[in-house]
Amino acid sequence: MDGISRYLEELQGVLGALPLAPIREMADLLLAANSKGSTIFTLGNGGSAATASHFACDLAKGTIVPNHPRFRVVALTDNLALMTAWSNDVAYDEVFAAQLENLAHPDDVLIAISGSGNSPNVLRAVEIARGLGMITVGLSGFSGGKLRDLVDLPIVVPSDSMQQIEDVHLALCHLMSVVLREELQQREPSLAQEPSVLPA
Repeated sequence: MDGISRYLEELQGVLGALPLAPIREMADLLLAANSKGSTIFTLGNGGSAATASHFACDLAKGTIVPNHPRFRVVALTDNLALMTAWSNDVAYDEVFAAQLENLAHPDDVLIAISGSGNSPNVLRAVEIARGLGMITVGLSGFSGGKLRDLVDLPIVVPSDSMQQIEDVHLALCHLMSVVLREELQQREPSLAQEPSVLPA
């Protein structure tokens, strides 16, 4: 049972060591995208695919402030038919990049999630995104992998544990959704103070 305490203590240490400046920069970047009506795309493999889908859900729904534009967000992990078509007919490396070529515009934002920072299909998507004039954010761990130097804004979780890296990635997504909603509420102070209306 000592492993329970050890894991939680290690996770607390990783959270405490997170670099705050790039996290704040990511929040500013997403707020700017919202103001411009740009689309935010998320992607990842395995556990990171689940995080990408979860983050898209929270950005689309959890940041809503009345009378303010909503976030435009697409998880490239969620169209199973399209992903398997590209994997089967071309290559798995193209499952995200090919979707971006259909959907993305300059100044859209790509959030690429990879614990190792070395997933070939994630790196390929970032390369395509940069060619399309998108802004790229990378969430990774370990030393950041190749993703760290490829994106405009890298956020590297300071850990060598894939499980804890993925834990922190999800925490960052939740943090970001809460912070963005609060920031939008501060821009609309009269709306932020409206009482909740419950059904009779």
